[in-house]
Amino acid sequence: MKVLDGIRVVDLSRVLAGPHCAQLLADFGADVVKVESPDGDENRRWPPHGPDGQSANFASVNRGKRGLVLDLKTPAARDILLRLAADADVLIHSFLPDTAERLGISLERLRADNPRLIVATISGYGAEGPLADKRGYDLMVQAFAGVMSTTGAAGGGSPIRCGVSFIDMSTGISLYAGIVTALLARTVTGQGTWVRGSLLETAVALLGYHAVAWMQAGLLPEPQGSGSGHL
Repeated sequence: MKVLDGIRVVDLSRVLAGPHCAQLLADFGADVVKVESPDGDENRRWPPHGPDGQSANFASVNRGKRGLVLDLKTPAARDILLRLAADADVLIHSFLPDTAERLGISLERLRADNPRLIVATISGYGAEGPLADKRGYDLMVQAFAGVMSTTGAAGGGSPIRCGVSFIDMSTGISLYAGIVTALLARTVTGQGTWVRGSLLETAVALLGYHAVAWMQAGLLPEPQGSGSGHL
């Protein structure tokens, strides 16, 4: 028996961050149902594709899940989703706030039907503030958060995107940690909660000592190629 055996998860997220989180939950024994629209997760269409036509991007973050297609624009599909959520332990989604409200899966609605439900949401720039309703992707946030100011050849030149979608994947890991923590807290309180993750908050956290050096001493990071300023 795995540690999350018996935990039921509804995964409405798309692309990388949310699906990676749900895959980790599945790896540790949770029963994960991935819900897709009739068009499918856009990650299915991203190259490269294997000989069987399956996207490597999609396969890399959807291991161990069951699948369900629902057209959430229809009342019947929304009713099915609400029945799934009422019997679940965790629901993950990456909808913008107004979209979640329109689909009838606001935090208040979901928790009213199932007070023990842990609702985990992923956004680009956080749940509050002027950018809360803006979409975010790994490349955009690498630039916006200042991560790209640390990349590239020493001595100048244009910033360079990291070749790994590490902000997406790290956000998935952080959300996984938040969900497991919330499950542990529920054993004491009996109540679910709202776990929030965002690409921007993850990126700022990953800046680590670069961010602290700027706050403490006003030092902006510079590209160092493959070197390191503290070696």
